[in-house]
Amino acid sequence: MLFEALKAVKAAVRPGVTTLELDRVAESVIRSYGAIPSEKGYEGFPGSICASVDDVVVHGIPSDRVVLREGQIVSIDCTVLLDGYQVDAARTFPVGEISKEAQALISAAKESFGKGLEFARAGKRIGDISHAIQTCVEGHGFGVVRSLCGHGIGKEMHEDPEVPNFGMAGHGLRMREGLCIAVEPMITAGDYRVYIAEDDWAFLTRDHSLSAHYENTLAITANGDPMILTMPNGFAGEDV
Repeated sequence: MLFEALKAVKAAVRPGVTTLELDRVAESVIRSYGAIPSEKGYEGFPGSICASVDDVVVHGIPSDRVVLREGQIVSIDCTVLLDGYQVDAARTFPVGEISKEAQALISAAKESFGKGLEFARAGKRIGDISHAIQTCVEGHGFGVVRSLCGHGIGKEMHEDPEVPNFGMAGHGLRMREGLCIAVEPMITAGDYRVYIAEDDWAFLTRDHSLSAHYENTLAITANGDPMILTMPNGFAGEDV
């Protein structure tokens, strides 16, 4: 149902729409499945989604004062609770026609997730995922945010282990069958350093360069590819 919520939001993204309107679209779809948008009320967060525009990396608060404009990009991050378990996913969408650099950034975020996915296997280490993501992103000339990372997920939104988007192969927790993790490259067109806004939620790039975000929740299987819990068929394929 999270996949369907992101599809609905993507369809609603256009110049003139507010991020609060996108929040309402996502919440309506999520609740239609009997699920709960976990972010709403989490440590006081007011939205059902995080809606982060341009240089906002993550945790943008949906607002009727944030009106999308042609050429911007918006990252939508959402966590959903159903039957006692959480799933987490994010995508970055173009608003109308965007620059080639912005499109390349969005594509690199998705590609780097795919590179990390290749190492999300029982017996591999978290650092193998981290290193694959970093190598891909920096190979495209983009920056990898270091002060924010992916995470374990299950009955709680954030669990151990942390899943950084940079690091050394062969280091970190050795993954085992049944482990569920949210892998989420957060990348920038410029400096990878970020700062937190005055609202104590949004993280922005320090140099105000564009940022893109791509995330899915994975379950490590006994053998072979992980199951992608936030894709409709459980594996990489048709995307939002």
